Amino acid sequence: MADQNRTAIDWEDVRLFAALARHGSLSGAARALSVNHATVARRVKSLETAIGERLVERRPDGYVLTRRGARMLDAANDMEVAAARLGHRGTSGAPTGLVRINAPPSLSQNFLVHRLARLSRQQPGLDIDLATDFRTVSLERREADIALRFGRPEDGDVIARQLVSMGFGFYATANCRRRIDAGDEPVFVGFDEANAHLPEALWLSRKFPHARMSFRTSNQAAQAAAAQAGAGVALLPHFIGRAERKLCACKLAHAPPPRELWLVTRRRDRNDPLVGTVARHLADIFANERGLFED
Repeated sequence: MADQNRTAIDWEDVRLFAALARHGSLSGAARALSVNHATVARRVKSLETAIGERLVERRPDGYVLTRRGARMLDAANDMEVAAARLGHRGTSGAPTGLVRINAPPSLSQNFLVHRLARLSRQQPGLDIDLATDFRTVSLERREADIALRFGRPEDGDVIARQLVSMGFGFYATANCRRRIDAGDEPVFVGFDEANAHLPEALWLSRKFPHARMSFRTSNQAAQAAAAQAGAGVALLPHFIGRAERKLCACKLAHAPPPRELWLVTRRRDRNDPLVGTVARHLADIFANERGLFED
């Protein structure tokens, strides 16, 4: 693109480009911003004209950033952060703006939601976006500002801090436990076929290959509910099993291994007051409730 064709950069073009970079498709970016996909395509083309270079390339599996696009995304992220802060009226100098958090769904839904909602109430200028699905998001593309991950990340310019060693156990009703203690073979509640690749599902199938699976579902909260109803024994993280009064811990032939939970942020955000506020709150939550998680 020739230099003489460059025009002034429009913030709306930048905003839609950043959405396309995060979601990887016109439809995904359009859904996120409540516009149509033609608007996304037009705005990204407008930004490319203003920059004078291609920023994205279309491939069969979606859009990817060019080298120039990756550099532009860093600037776009900074612009988004600045715009978010300008759009809020802070009180008493407290940090204001949006922080996106990605965490495993069972942890989000069964532990984090009401604890993070408490922080949102305490900090009126702070908005929190907590993802509760299985999709692992990219910190580099700013799909999230903070990620809670199992296992320490091996790549990326990030800062990782271990929060807890998350323990797992077998949980069932008192009647079910008595039958097992009396010599009955355990009958399990577990993941459905779509989620049979998850580490807990794989471990259970290896250690108890011939056991009956009486009830299958997609998430551990539903498995806990099935176990409470007497369907069988559920392999659950302690923070779910210990919180259910109708469930008792069961000792079986094999003990499930713990998994390390890490808090991950971008290194470039180490001095960001918003990210720092939420990261410290998360670290405090797990430090104060460590006993709910560990073996």
